[in-house]
Amino acid sequence: MNEDRVERRLAAILAADIVGYSRLMSLDEEGTLAALKTCRREVIDPKIAQHRGRIVKTTGDGVLVEFASAVDATRCAIDIQGAMTERNVSVPAERRLELRVGVNVGDIIIENDDIFGDGVNIAARLESIAEPGGVSISEDAWRQVQGKVAARFVDAGMRSLKNMARPVRVYRLQPGEAAAAPPPSPPPSPASEIPSLAVLPFQNMSGDPEQEHFCDGLVEDILTTLAKLSGLRVIARNSSFVFKGRAVDVREAAKQLGVRYVLEGSVRKAGNRIRITAQLIDAKDGAHIWAERYDRAIEDIFDIQDEITLILATEMQVKLTDGEQVRLRYTTTSNVEAWSHWVQGLSFHRQAITTENTIASQLAWEKALSLDPSSAALNAMLGFVHSVKARFGWGDGRDAEIAKSRAYADRALELDPNNADGHLVFGTLGVWAGHWDEAASHVRRAVQLAPGAADILNLASFVLAPLGYPDEALVLAQKSIALNPNHPAVYLGIFGNACRLSGQFNDAIAAFEAYNARSPGFGLTDLVITYHQNGQPDQAKDAAKRLLAARPDFTIANWRKTQFGSDESRHEADAAALRAAGLPTG
Repeated sequence: MNEDRVERRLAAILAADIVGYSRLMSLDEEGTLAALKTCRREVIDPKIAQHRGRIVKTTGDGVLVEFASAVDATRCAIDIQGAMTERNVSVPAERRLELRVGVNVGDIIIENDDIFGDGVNIAARLESIAEPGGVSISEDAWRQVQGKVAARFVDAGMRSLKNMARPVRVYRLQPGEAAAAPPPSPPPSPASEIPSLAVLPFQNMSGDPEQEHFCDGLVEDILTTLAKLSGLRVIARNSSFVFKGRAVDVREAAKQLGVRYVLEGSVRKAGNRIRITAQLIDAKDGAHIWAERYDRAIEDIFDIQDEITLILATEMQVKLTDGEQVRLRYTTTSNVEAWSHWVQGLSFHRQAITTENTIASQLAWEKALSLDPSSAALNAMLGFVHSVKARFGWGDGRDAEIAKSRAYADRALELDPNNADGHLVFGTLGVWAGHWDEAASHVRRAVQLAPGAADILNLASFVLAPLGYPDEALVLAQKSIALNPNHPAVYLGIFGNACRLSGQFNDAIAAFEAYNARSPGFGLTDLVITYHQNGQPDQAKDAAKRLLAARPDFTIANWRKTQFGSDESRHEADAAALRAAGLPTG
């Protein structure tokens, strides 16, 4: 039986209505209606058009708007509230038209130009709990607008919304931010920015769920190679992979990720044969710039990857330095069986850092390395695994794991001095050994070799900020977030630390609060210190209470063991801030 296909897409939804509209109408029906029409004509509709929104419907005093981007929707909400605040200055309080606005990002159903689904319903519920003149956004929307809108949102906690099965974490626009928010800057023209690309998950056409690792590994390798190019901004894997398993409108995905170009494709593996299709799309107009189908033996997988990355760089007119031309090739392994173990290990490595996942990735990569001992990439990643085990006290003990990590990293750089992961491992080892100059040198080299790798930039920021280079670290943290808009929560902690150490305390507080909201119990120590440094002792004490509630065994002495860098005066000042907030010395 044929059934009509339901049309779905990912969208940002803005819902708004007038506070106390019935009361206003009872006071002056004609005057209220006229004022509402004027506000719609002079403020609301122009702002929606300016931010590229589509008015789906109006409901008397309300409006429902669809946007392709959470950033556009949130900027529109802030601008509308700012303009309404200015208009209301000369209006008597009892006659003012004040809006509540809610913004959500989610999957919607489209039918006859109308929209339905939880994505819409949550936006409407968020609007209903917003304060007069305020904006409430969902956590999904908040994650996508961090660092991209000129306003701050504060965590309002988990809220049970009417007729919603699960609670939603809500963020509210900080009071006063709407009036202060500047108008959005126009997007840069393509001629003035470097090319930007998102590689969407390739579809598994084999009908075998086990082949998902194969598809994901292919995309991972393409991204790793492209991240070596300074003339290209390529979105990190875990941001583009939010679209995995979903029907995607390429142009809307590009807007969500903030890119000009999108690569999509599919893989079919049968025996020792593979069929790979790939197409590069200009999201500006949906035009297909390049498409190709490869039907070859499995052993040709590496040549195919080289061909795809070279064509991408050429078609997007990426400017390559001499060094990048040499590095624009696949380098993980030349052994297909080893590659299979490599991608299996990646599937564990990309999950949460736990003992089980770390050991699973280690075992897979050890099998891969036994098949290709000359792989610099495999040696480097095993070095990283052992550095993680040393960091958390897993395995054979800290000293033994550090020795293993160093041996693997040594071998990686012996095989390939330009392996970014090898340099990154040495950077972290330098931190733990107290070799500050060595640590800084290696992470900077890693960034130079892989300027588009979000995780490398973020870890380099983590190393450099406490070593006396907070401004440099801040730039790297900001770049990593831009490259990975759906970033892990830890990115917020690293960004917050760079902000704090560079003296940007308000931004640091916002980042640490957001980090704790996404990962309860994390970021609170830094939050105590930052509140103290920002002259907010009461808030510092409150953060200290939250810290002890989450970690009753916390002591300043144990915390001190985790700190690094040669600035003892800073360490002492931080410890003094913790003591002043009432935390136990230990």
